[in-house]
Amino acid sequence: QVQLVESGGGSVQAGGSLRLSCVASTYTDTMCMAWFRQAPGKEREFVTHLYTTYGGADYANSVVGRFTISQDKAKSTVYLQMNNLKPEDTAMYYCAARRGGCAPNAVYFDNWGQGTSVTVSS
Repeated sequence: QVQLVESGGGSVQAGGSLRLSCVASTYTDTMCMAWFRQAPGKEREFVTHLYTTYGGADYANSVVGRFTISQDKAKSTVYLQMNNLKPEDTAMYYCAARRGGCAPNAVYFDNWGQGTSVTVSS
């Protein structure tokens, strides 16, 4: 099991920025690190994921050009830089990890953090 601890959530106005962090207890070159989010009353949805072996990433269409995922292997940490935030980005953001390749679906991930809350006001 991989333990994940997120931080960095908060409340911002539309157009603002936040950077989320996720520290993993295990971080190797054969993992997929991802961010998902869940708004009240909605299903958990894919935001982005990153292949730890080379840093390649994929994004949900709704965040392309605004969000960036990155990693610091030395710190066993993955980041989510969120710019130009919109009220519809309001959600609980979860870090997830799995060994092996990436897939934009929560069912493939067996390690989850506790979540960090992001609220964007208009």
